[in-house]
Amino acid sequence: MTNERKDTKQADPEALRQKVAKLIKNFESELRSDELRQKVLALVPIFHGLRDLGKSLIPAKYASAARDRILYYFRKYPGTIINGDELLVVSGIQEYARRLRELRVQFGWAIVSGVTIKEMFEEEDEEVPDELKSMKPNEYVLLSAEEDRDAAHRWHVANTIRKQRGSVRDKILKFLKANVGRGVTNEELRYVAGDKTEWARRVRELRTEFGWPIATKTTGLPDLGIGIYVLQADRQSPEHDRSIPDDVRREVLRRDGYRCKTCGWAHDEWNPSDPRHLELHHIEHHVKGGKNIERNLKTLCTVCHDKVHRRDCKK
Repeated sequence: MTNERKDTKQADPEALRQKVAKLIKNFESELRSDELRQKVLALVPIFHGLRDLGKSLIPAKYASAARDRILYYFRKYPGTIINGDELLVVSGIQEYARRLRELRVQFGWAIVSGVTIKEMFEEEDEEVPDELKSMKPNEYVLLSAEEDRDAAHRWHVANTIRKQRGSVRDKILKFLKANVGRGVTNEELRYVAGDKTEWARRVRELRTEFGWPIATKTTGLPDLGIGIYVLQADRQSPEHDRSIPDDVRREVLRRDGYRCKTCGWAHDEWNPSDPRHLELHHIEHHVKGGKNIERNLKTLCTVCHDKVHRRDCKK
């Protein structure tokens, strides 16, 4: 939490508008001056007046601090791309980006930036809505109007891991392992990675090269929100399953209804004591030349998958 000062008094927007209008009118005479500093000093109260006018647009009874005003604005327009200049106006402070980061990382509001959307789309091959693909770096969108009450705890964990020595990939894996079975956001993963742009590539490597069952909306858990990642279990997939391309994996899961073809288990039945997640099984074993194609793959939970391989090993 920050010690941000809350505005206990708030002027009437119309009174502030009149004040700014008067200052601008008086500035006409300053424009005729040849003295640069005199012009700049005359503009200072106009800037302050405009800032106060922007702050006054959201009544203090709804949001009395800059961070609260930013959140109020996002919640009023969920799913709408918001430009940073809008947040500058409603927050009334230059460091609005810091308050925005607190809302995203410390308080768990699903506010995603254009920078993160671009990194996720380009490196992680995520299905991003068309309207978000063109987001600029200084644009943001609130993806969900629901507050994440576990976010504060995750932030403390993320902050601890972020400061540790080690590679970006190792830090991301530590954070995911600390939240097995629970969704974490793209912004949190970016934060753990020290804001390095490679975070999405490292997540992809953990899933495809190292076999960690990290699921997203398009790679195993279709009910997840955009930009949410879940490490389904603290267990790596068999090495021969790691070479299945994401697009093939996605189509097989969709075809099988995201359920185990043997026992019918689905991830919505998961609980903290349940070790299962969904994997793809080669009908004709990979070591015997079975290909990574849809007709040679089927969805199994880890329990059924292990049974199949134990049975095959006895033959």
